[in-house]
Amino acid sequence: MKDLPFGFDVIEGSRLDRFDHHIERPLSTLKGLFADAQAYQRMLAEGDRMVYEVYEVRRPAKAGELLTGLSVVHPGRVGGEYFMTKGHYHLVRETAEIYYGVAGRGLLLMQEEGGGWAVEEFRPGRAVYVPPCWAHRSVNTGDEDLVTLFAYPGHAGHDYGAIEQCGFQKLVLRRDGEPQLVDNAAWARAMETR
Repeated sequence: MKDLPFGFDVIEGSRLDRFDHHIERPLSTLKGLFADAQAYQRMLAEGDRMVYEVYEVRRPAKAGELLTGLSVVHPGRVGGEYFMTKGHYHLVRETAEIYYGVAGRGLLLMQEEGGGWAVEEFRPGRAVYVPPCWAHRSVNTGDEDLVTLFAYPGHAGHDYGAIEQCGFQKLVLRRDGEPQLVDNAAWARAMETR
């Protein structure tokens, strides 16, 4: 990056005025992550909807740097389960991350590999801290884009594989018109076979 130090603006509530990398995650890239596989297949047959996007300001992937960007989770549900990000641990487990709510409403699911879990609310103006060694997943529980600004250490990396294998302990489902946390039976089964 040639301009140091640098700044960026959030424009139109859902993207940065400058970014180096744009990641798109349509429904087809999230196979196996939603609990209701039949609802997933039905929705995919109707079209490959965009579930979430990430706009990144690239920096070197090394200690001492901070990687920043904007995550945009679009509104929607697969069956009763709200649209969400894949979720990840950091490859370097002893690294933290911080999120700042820009627009929309949602939840940040977090869990430890040993079994602890937590959930925090996203809303505009609210920051959420993810401690080292905790996996995290953003869930959009509203009717508009859930937009969060994030920052994490440059050398942290991402481990999506652990989540793809076991999932998250909790699911966020719409019940009686409201988001509710429920136990994920698939996660419990995966933990029994470890």
